[in-house]
Amino acid sequence: MTVTVSRHFVSELFLGVPALAAERAALLRRAGISPRLLESPHGRVTVDQFATLYRLLVNECDDETPGFFARPLRGGTLKLLCLSLLEAPTLKVALHRYQLFFRILLDDFGYEVSHGDALVRIGLVESRLPAGNRILVHELMLKLLHGIASWMIARKIPPIMMECAYPQPAHSADYRYFYPGQLAFDRPQTAIYFDRAILDEPIRQTKRHLGAFLQRAPADWFYVSFEERLLSHRVREHLSRQHAYSASVAEVAEALHMSVRSLSRRLAAEGTRFQAVKDECRRDFAIQALTRSDQPLPGIAESLGFQDLACFSRAFRAWTGDTPAAYRRALATPR
Repeated sequence: MTVTVSRHFVSELFLGVPALAAERAALLRRAGISPRLLESPHGRVTVDQFATLYRLLVNECDDETPGFFARPLRGGTLKLLCLSLLEAPTLKVALHRYQLFFRILLDDFGYEVSHGDALVRIGLVESRLPAGNRILVHELMLKLLHGIASWMIARKIPPIMMECAYPQPAHSADYRYFYPGQLAFDRPQTAIYFDRAILDEPIRQTKRHLGAFLQRAPADWFYVSFEERLLSHRVREHLSRQHAYSASVAEVAEALHMSVRSLSRRLAAEGTRFQAVKDECRRDFAIQALTRSDQPLPGIAESLGFQDLACFSRAFRAWTGDTPAAYRRALATPR
């Protein structure tokens, strides 16, 4: 999975667990994350690194939402939740049970489900502020719902709109891949909207599939590609699959059977542009290569289509605030 996330998702994860402050550096190392990366405003980690760190915190705290709420969700809570949903005949019934499950478990947080003729709306209900970072809690609890719902019907559920009860964060560019759809910030309540027809979908998963799903959480539901729906996802997937990191906009447009003008116009409608998608893809490939391999830096630069290592280093510094060499040293050097 060649996707990375902002350091926000890592650094803010520790706010709800102050008792682990002394173990922070050791936990980051165990997840393959250099503590130094969190000091950079543009620092990024892979989704797999974040998922590993999340599971480590869950185990350390015996809380599957580590420090988010006043009452911990002990190990096994997510499994019990999923088991209670699998016997539902449709997603509509499963979402009703999902809502009741959290109402029983938590006093300070829950979900509310409502629907009209066209859309189903699922909002986050706060009786009091979460113990952890509020934005991170909202982001992850919506992704949890979206991931479980999509898994249950064995189909990616495309979000139509997301409303956020907080100002637009600095890392909001990541939302294009986490919550593809319309975005609105500074709203009264955080909520996500889907097509109402999705409620009639039958539950297709069984207990036999549950273990593998839980073992991969939260990585699998953190990022989901909607290349069949969003052109920015389609462009990214094409660049990644074909290793066409040096491709021009004309070459990609031709491969996707459209004109450059049409490609540019549709990307603009999604709030981005070709060069931005290409740079995000190259940045994430570079971070994966630096994190997971010993491939020499000139080889990585060549794979990404840079003329030389100096050009690659300048681009990587612009993307992350660090040079590739310094990034790799930070991963290898104990602090």
